[in-house]
Amino acid sequence: MEIRKLCSRAEEPISEIADGATIMLNHLAGPGGVPQDLIQALASKGTRNLTLVILSNMGLTAGLGIKPGLQPWVRPSILIENKQVRKVILTWARAEAGGGMERQPLSEAMEKGEVEVELLPMGVMAHRIRAGGQGIGAFYSPVGLGTLYEEGKESRIINGKKYLLEYPLRAEFGFVRAHRGDALGNLTYRGTSRAINPLIAKACDFSIAEVDQIVEPGELDPNAIVTPGVFIDRIFQTTRSYYEG
Repeated sequence: MEIRKLCSRAEEPISEIADGATIMLNHLAGPGGVPQDLIQALASKGTRNLTLVILSNMGLTAGLGIKPGLQPWVRPSILIENKQVRKVILTWARAEAGGGMERQPLSEAMEKGEVEVELLPMGVMAHRIRAGGQGIGAFYSPVGLGTLYEEGKESRIINGKKYLLEYPLRAEFGFVRAHRGDALGNLTYRGTSRAINPLIAKACDFSIAEVDQIVEPGELDPNAIVTPGVFIDRIFQTTRSYYEG
């Protein structure tokens, strides 16, 4: 029996996300790689006590981000503003220096003790997500030696060099942003959105793809498919596309 993956809007695939869920998503390298409709739908749904696993920062300054020449985009910080988040695992927890940013929802929530924050080096986090998607039990990395990050971590000397033991990262739900996809869940990406989104697709129990364009099965060049449909459980076309064609 074929599983129906194609949805008409973001509210459909997030309907099963309950309070206390763990969600992995990307907020790296601009709005074109951020699952904005899914973030907005989750904010509207009001699901609480969430744990967010985010590559890069929360979009700390407000729920909407603005850059010259681009329409505003939805940032995951809107979930902080709504008091929906219990814990965040991310690589960067400071607002952008300069720029006149006023509100910093995550910083304020951290100071009030409302949100637990776990910081990871960006490369380590990416490899932990990759390990989660590939079934790797653990790996050793030299990143963080001699810093606070080393505290409490198991270490090992390999070929005369010290390494820290790192464990894989997985989540219950993955929010994936791609450029084009078909009803079977096969995905292609554009630009830097390819850096992290394909890793997220593999490292979650239930992955939802938000894409700029839906095409018929067979229209995507098989050689261009980065994420095979076997890793995607639901797919829909975004209302916030930044690309034509």
